[in-house]
Order: sequence, then C-alpha cells, then structure tokens
Amino acid sequence: MDTLPPAPIELVAVDRTRNIHRRWSLVAGRDLFGRVVVETDWGRIGRRGQQLVKSFADEAAALRHIRMLLARRRSAERRLGVGYVAREDMDVRAC
Repeated sequence: MDTLPPAPIELVAVDRTRNIHRRWSLVAGRDLFGRVVVETDWGRIGRRGQQLVKSFADEAAALRHIRMLLARRRSAERRLGVGYVAREDMDVRAC
C-alpha cells in the first residue's frame, strides 16, 4: 500500500459458537487544512461501538499507522480464535 485507501475498509469477525460478532472499519482522507485524517470504528455488530480519529501531517506517517492497524487485524485469528474478513465477503445479516 503506497497510497491512502480510496474506499473505506470494512472487516468483520464472526464466530457464532463463541458469540463473537465484531466489526472494524477504517476511512482515510484529507481534511480542509491538507492534513491526513484516519478514522477507525470498531465494536460489536449492530451496536454503536467506539471511534478513534487521528490526524497526520504527512501521508507517510498515516500509511505507517494504517499498516500497523491492519497488521493487528491480521493477528486476530491467533488472539481471538477467529479472523477478520472483508465485509462484502460475508453476509452479516446472517450473524
């Protein structure tokens, strides 16, 4: 990933047998002052959840932050017992 993601990244982790229904999303873009803003939302599917917005002076710092966040999502299977998948790859209504 050499540039900011052009569209939101939406991931879900679901394991019905263990009652795990998580969602995670990331949106990156520029604000009116030219700074790069990375907005992350996470929580249980169907609930309000939490949100974190971070602002970066340059795109390189924002990309490092995004890579770090995605690396953490990749380790979810080891940590939680269920991995995250792209939301469009899964029918979340069946959760």
